[in-house]
Amino acid sequence: MRFDIESPNGMKLLAIETSSETASVALLLDDKVSAREGGTPGTHARFVLPWVTELLRESGLSLPQLDGIAFSAGPGSFTGLRLAVSVAQGLSVGSGVRLLAVPTLEALALSAGDGFKCVCVDARMSEVYSACYEVRGDVVSARSNIRVSPPAGLNRPEGELASWQGCGSGFALAAVGELPWVADLGSIDSALTAHARQIGRLGCLRLAAGEGIDAALASPIYVRDKVAQTTAERLAAGGRA
Repeated sequence: MRFDIESPNGMKLLAIETSSETASVALLLDDKVSAREGGTPGTHARFVLPWVTELLRESGLSLPQLDGIAFSAGPGSFTGLRLAVSVAQGLSVGSGVRLLAVPTLEALALSAGDGFKCVCVDARMSEVYSACYEVRGDVVSARSNIRVSPPAGLNRPEGELASWQGCGSGFALAAVGELPWVADLGSIDSALTAHARQIGRLGCLRLAAGEGIDAALASPIYVRDKVAQTTAERLAAGGRA
């Protein structure tokens, strides 16, 4: 468990992130954030609800006492996104607590701190998810739309490249590293991922702005509709049947 003085909002909010390699759950309470994180892809479902139970028990709160439940809405792992949505929906239906859908790439940009962020995440199937943001404190402003494309189609950020930081697993891909402009970025951190702490911080801003969705309307941001490749497509891309 980790505690960070990050949330001066005075809100009680639960946050869930399961679209990354590591799952995380955070509880934002007054000026403190408590969190659980761990697991590997395919195991997240075993941990998320027990972590929620532990965090609530330690805080002395029950679900109905929360102001909101924020979830990582994507884009990201299809299985992970569906898990986050389904857990958030179940908790909301049972408690009546409002849901907040937070774009995963925004949370990843926030985790990198202030500045201009070119976010690029490996989407598998020889594609990447990407978007550009400006981060100032807890405010994340979009500088482009979220898109999915082959690595070679990753858009160059506008303006002076040295002022941009590359963030996310997509920058670990050889095809992205070979783009002529990538070497001119100010810095690159391919290990950065979204975390429930940042999902919670962005969820608090949305809650304060009066946003929120009914549990029945909660859904992931897929960006693309195709979930998996056929065997022929995997073989053509150099994979295994």
